[in-house]
Amino acid sequence: MNNLPDVVTREEWLAARKKLLAKEKELTRTRDALNAERRRLPMVRVAKPYTFEGPDGTVSLLDLFEGRPQLVVHHFMFAPDWDAACSSCSSAADGIGGLRQLHARNTTLAAVSRAPYPKLAAFKERMGWSFPWYSSYGGAFNYDFHATLDDRVEPVLLHLRTKEELGDEWTEDMRGSEWPGISAFVRDGDEVFHTYSTYGRGIEEFHNGYPYLDLTVFGRQEEWEEPKGRAVPLGRQVGGPGMRLPDEYA
Repeated sequence: MNNLPDVVTREEWLAARKKLLAKEKELTRTRDALNAERRRLPMVRVAKPYTFEGPDGTVSLLDLFEGRPQLVVHHFMFAPDWDAACSSCSSAADGIGGLRQLHARNTTLAAVSRAPYPKLAAFKERMGWSFPWYSSYGGAFNYDFHATLDDRVEPVLLHLRTKEELGDEWTEDMRGSEWPGISAFVRDGDEVFHTYSTYGRGIEEFHNGYPYLDLTVFGRQEEWEEPKGRAVPLGRQVGGPGMRLPDEYA
């Protein structure tokens, strides 16, 4: 196979590995500092009485916490008129395993989509997923947290940029478009606060097993990666032509 790494002795490999380790440690310290800065962000009280549909009927945003103090929401792209969920969001969802480790750390994870709940329940069963998934159909939640963009409903904020900042990047045919994201909330008693949201590449580590693939020789097998020619690009990146629903891969 062409363009694989050089073959060296174990001693030479260890020397090269330690050199890279120094850079990894620097990145880890930078990430720790960034995470601390994220935790210092101010928060916004959520005053609107959002409601959702789930397996037990209508519930509130507070109910989504399941009694825990923290909640992480995947804004899962599934519009009301779609027959199936977004393949990229489904790729992220397929990597959500058991939630016991989050629950043991006082945190609940749930997905929210605009499609009516029966569509979500049927798709969830098809995929064999077990995480909580709620419908915000007919409500403002998706618009207020910029997972559905429509300037006729709520001022546009795409990847945290306003319509004015987007300029020509925003066009009227984007009205009603669905976008993926992740938002975090905390509660103090019965009061709920929004603490964080991220979009775009901010959610990529939850897709396609990227943290594992980044450790390998072939990497993500995407067009932009170095070294060139190492792996055949599969086109399975988010939005790529090779992206499929999880149960549609051969």
